[in-house]
Amino acid sequence: MNNLEFFETIKCHEYEVYNLEYHNKRVASTIAKNIDLSEYIYPINDKLLRCKVVYNSDEILNINYYEYKKKEIKSFKIIHNNDINYCKKYLNRDEINKLFEKKQSCDEILIFKNSLLTDTSIANVAIFLDNIWLTPKKPLLYGTTRQRYIDSGFLKQADITLEMLKRCKKIALLNAMIDFDILEDYSLFS
Repeated sequence: MNNLEFFETIKCHEYEVYNLEYHNKRVASTIAKNIDLSEYIYPINDKLLRCKVVYNSDEILNINYYEYKKKEIKSFKIIHNNDINYCKKYLNRDEINKLFEKKQSCDEILIFKNSLLTDTSIANVAIFLDNIWLTPKKPLLYGTTRQRYIDSGFLKQADITLEMLKRCKKIALLNAMIDFDILEDYSLFS
């Protein structure tokens, strides 16, 4: 029996549950079993909620709702780590948390693995370079929002180097709660 625990973060607002098709697909690819999350998620009010579904290979373990407040991000610490592995949305985020602790006075981190941009600690990332939105070919986690924008043709996948990151005009953070959040006023620190 596999006792690894995973989680999904799902946006709920005004009793609507967002993008369940993509969350269901990720759960299925994580545990090789289809679970219809719509049978489990019932928003508790009409506020903007972050629904956290914790599960393992056998069952849904827990569902909680938290009122969502967006984090203000203006500065990024660039972190290099070739050993990190977060290919599934593991409940245990110790590896990412240890990297986040290195952010110093910055708001967030940008993680590079094998000299290529991957993700932040809380979101996938995209850069606007040469009038095209690019997202890493090999993120740490294949996010649901990232996948929606790739499927729509809006985002292109690429190997993104530090030099490309420094040349881009803007970046975007992507996750279930913030969708595609474009930042034009930010700082990068090595």
